[in-house]
Amino acid sequence: MPRSLASSTPSTRRPTPRRSRFMQMARVIGDVVATMKDANLASHKLLMLQPILPDKQPVGRPLVALDCVSAGVGEYVFFVRGREASFPFLPAEPPTDACVVGIIDSWAV
Repeated sequence: MPRSLASSTPSTRRPTPRRSRFMQMARVIGDVVATMKDANLASHKLLMLQPILPDKQPVGRPLVALDCVSAGVGEYVFFVRGREASFPFLPAEPPTDACVVGIIDSWAV
């Protein structure tokens, strides 16, 4: 497709957020139950998250994250991605690339 045509075509999709080492916001949309998992995950809860923008609009695809703050379904949370996701569990290093690190009480935009 010619560049000029591609740039003039309007997009109806929200941009997918870049993988970031910064905290991001999400809404907990479910619990994940796994009867068989890595031994390093045995005592950790898994949550399904929907990343959101500051105006609470969903952005990107849902993801699974380890929970280190006892968040529940429907709560708004902070999460991190990448190697930093295992830091709350040191000295153990569970195999994860996303972790909930805070529960959001409120925010203003």
